[in-house]
Amino acid sequence: MSFAGIRTWVFDLDNTLYPARALYDEIGERMTRYIERATGFDTAGALEIRERYFHQYGATVVGLMRHHDIDARDFLLDVHEADHSVLEPDAELRALIGSLPGRRIIFTNGGGGHAQRVLASLKLDDLFDTVFDIETAALTPKPQRACYERLLTHCGFDARGALLIEDTLHNLEPAHDMGFQTALVGVVHPAPRPPYLDHWAPHVKALLRLALDGQTR
Repeated sequence: MSFAGIRTWVFDLDNTLYPARALYDEIGERMTRYIERATGFDTAGALEIRERYFHQYGATVVGLMRHHDIDARDFLLDVHEADHSVLEPDAELRALIGSLPGRRIIFTNGGGGHAQRVLASLKLDDLFDTVFDIETAALTPKPQRACYERLLTHCGFDARGALLIEDTLHNLEPAHDMGFQTALVGVVHPAPRPPYLDHWAPHVKALLRLALDGQTR
């Protein structure tokens, strides 16, 4: 499938624009500590519900709101107050993103200003028109269809003519159903390749090189 018609470039953030492991170890630890304080669970119990709610709802914060009456804004601000100095700008990535025609949007299940701080640390913040995070989505995370519908309404674009770039395969299926082209970045190519996956590359820079080459054909 050609990239030639793409005019809206929608990027996931963590593990898509940068390798999130170093930062996410700290964020995960902050989540566990917060859950311990808010619920009274020990570390093992807090870790268990953190992971269970993530897989059940798409974001831990949703389960904490539903079952423990936790203030979502306070949770998101606290757990994302991590040390962003571990992130390093990438000049080639900046040049590739800057060369894309049309709009560029961040679409993430993060919140609490996390995306804005990451983009600033990576020196990419001036390249994106909009950050659409879980708070903008009224705490409705990917891969719920309502999240994608809210993205389209809030940002005012047609899914046809848009590309969603993700590191999480199942987040691409609802997008494809709604008319997006879809791209997965990651070292493993899914086999068999699902029908809702249009493009794959081992990392985002490789994908963008292909996309920019396709724009000129």
